[in-house]
Amino acid sequence: MALAPGAALRQVFGQTLAELAGEDPRILLLDGDLGSSTGGSIFEDAHPSQYIQAGIAEQNMLAMAAGLATVGFRPYISTFSCFAVGRALDSIRVLIAQPGLNVKIMGGYAGLLTGMTGKTHQMFDDVAIMRTLPHMLVLAPADEIEASQAIRALAGVEDPAYMQITREPSDVLFGPDYRFRLGQAVTVHEGGDVTIITTGVQTTRVYQAAQILAGRGIQALVLHVPTIKPMDEAAVVAAARATGLVITVEEQSVLGGLGGTVAEVLGDRCPVPVKRLGIRDCFGESGPSAQLLDKYRLSAARVAEDVEDLVRVRKGADG
Repeated sequence: MALAPGAALRQVFGQTLAELAGEDPRILLLDGDLGSSTGGSIFEDAHPSQYIQAGIAEQNMLAMAAGLATVGFRPYISTFSCFAVGRALDSIRVLIAQPGLNVKIMGGYAGLLTGMTGKTHQMFDDVAIMRTLPHMLVLAPADEIEASQAIRALAGVEDPAYMQITREPSDVLFGPDYRFRLGQAVTVHEGGDVTIITTGVQTTRVYQAAQILAGRGIQALVLHVPTIKPMDEAAVVAAARATGLVITVEEQSVLGGLGGTVAEVLGDRCPVPVKRLGIRDCFGESGPSAQLLDKYRLSAARVAEDVEDLVRVRKGADG
């Protein structure tokens, strides 16, 4: 089944948060002077009195959000992931995570596809960093339907949270009946030959890769993990047991992100071979989206090739 084209998650973020702010005057958006890029301008137009332009001062912006949270507001942060995490980590760690304040950090332009901005604006280790912070929830939705529901779900919890928000339009994976559950993984493709565990918008490409693999006689179980922390360990273990071979795929570094999390879980609870596909310990570069996905082997075609190779190797080893 071909996936339908969908909206960019940054637009979904702006629209959904604006709707929520209309229901709850405690919701504020703090913007790091990037509203036209992150979707924050949608919120500003709808609720100018609940919008704070913090400028290019990310550490101060996170500190402001922490202070606002202590007096009953529900602040959301809107900036690029490289600035929110890479530049303001100390403020997040000390002022938000340690006291467990209700601040929601939206990491815009997450992953490889950042509109030709190149390595300075590409953040491949934000998941690895944020999941190590106590009290911090970490989310990466796959499409517009899940992103909208995940943002609404976060509004209902008091924990600090980090969510990846991507720039480019994403294919729609889920139907209108889909229901996001915080901390719950979901199987999006059935199979018994190999388990592929993935997250974020990369799941849409992995789903397409699974269809390619099916045409080559390989049936892949694809487990989508929208909540990386807390991880749905039971679902990961069940999916690993179903096939005995796990391949993780993420638009992130293979060091410490989803692949690292899955390896930790299975090392403790269900030791099986785990292979990690993603950004291989390097910085990114500028380039058209399709070419970058192909080069870093994250396109559906390249993922299918790599998974097929790993499955063939395993079958050969098993005799």
